[in-house]
Amino acid sequence: MLKSNPLVDTLSSLEGNPRACVWTEPLYGIPFQLYAPYASLYMVALGVTESQIGFITSISMLLQVFSALVSGAITDKLGRKRATLVFDIIGWSIPCLIWAFSRNFTHFLVAAVINSLWRVAGNSWNCLLVEDSDPEQLVDIFSWIYIAGLLAAFAAPLAGVFIARYGLVPTVRGLYLLAFVMMTTKFFVLDALATETRQGQIRMRETGGIGIGTLLREYGGVFRHILQTPQTLLALGIMLVVNICFMINGTFWGILVTRRLQVPEQYIAVFPFAKAVIMLLFYFLIMPRIAQVHFKRPMITGFTLFVLSQLVLVSSPVAGYGFLMVSIALEACSFALLQPFLDALVVRSIDRQERARIVSIMNVIMLMFISPFGWLAGISAEVDQRLPFLLNMVLLLVGAVLVSQAGKERNIAPTA
Repeated sequence: MLKSNPLVDTLSSLEGNPRACVWTEPLYGIPFQLYAPYASLYMVALGVTESQIGFITSISMLLQVFSALVSGAITDKLGRKRATLVFDIIGWSIPCLIWAFSRNFTHFLVAAVINSLWRVAGNSWNCLLVEDSDPEQLVDIFSWIYIAGLLAAFAAPLAGVFIARYGLVPTVRGLYLLAFVMMTTKFFVLDALATETRQGQIRMRETGGIGIGTLLREYGGVFRHILQTPQTLLALGIMLVVNICFMINGTFWGILVTRRLQVPEQYIAVFPFAKAVIMLLFYFLIMPRIAQVHFKRPMITGFTLFVLSQLVLVSSPVAGYGFLMVSIALEACSFALLQPFLDALVVRSIDRQERARIVSIMNVIMLMFISPFGWLAGISAEVDQRLPFLLNMVLLLVGAVLVSQAGKERNIAPTA
């Protein structure tokens, strides 16, 4: 008799908002993963320089500071459900349309400004996902969220075929239009299936007669709470490292591979496909064995594999396809380890009664630190396209140290 897979068992047993969030996520994750590998190449093909790409990334991050700041107050006042619908449409549907018809640097900058509002929906959606969920299922739930995006791997090679036949720009325009349709559908379906969380109902009653400005002035006490909570500070530090490295890797990987390593654009889709397949195998074969393990060992292993992937990448010779595949395999395993364990760690490290506002402030702090790195990485890439990835390696070592320290905190549950 075949033994059941715990990850599959979790999916079938989900109810309520976690079920609505997980089951609709492919409608967002698939189109995002299809266009994301080509976003920077698309901008370059339309005449945007590497320093301009870095500038757009940094401006987007700075504006996300504002949207992250107000996200907690908006989420509490509108409710998790309504805030998610409104700001998903503003932050994703509208920018996808702009990207699809962009012609120059200004268009991409405008899209980035509007897209920065996704942070509000990111906060409200996270609350919708986790507030009424079983804490023991958190790692599995976040694993399924990432699996939803990886399903795009099976369609990714088609993008390469279309690029070879129709060219990069027309194909990516089509991918952005597809993203607009699928994502918008997802936002409305999720809204129809979800209900307001118990904590969301409490916060809506508590903030009903209070203005956004007043709610924001209350953030001082929440900020002091964060500073006085070591486990939250450590989780924040790890968030910083991981998000900076993911941003740099996602923004400049395609540029290094096509320009320095001279890999044709139509072959780029092969690597996200391979990465996604490896991650899917990891999630189904390895993650069920370690989902309840203390976060320290899996996360340190993830940081180590990420460092090795970056080292192999910057060591790759021109047209070094073997090196690239090794780098992608290491990166895939590191991402599969880091993403769900980090998300679960953050959830377990914060006060659930103030989740929306704490997450809001953590995102603000994170974005303020991250913002300069897009611009700095862009400038360094113009000097040598390997430099952003060398910076990643240094940051990843810092991340491993922070995880080791967080592992000593008794207030963070071992299953995180």
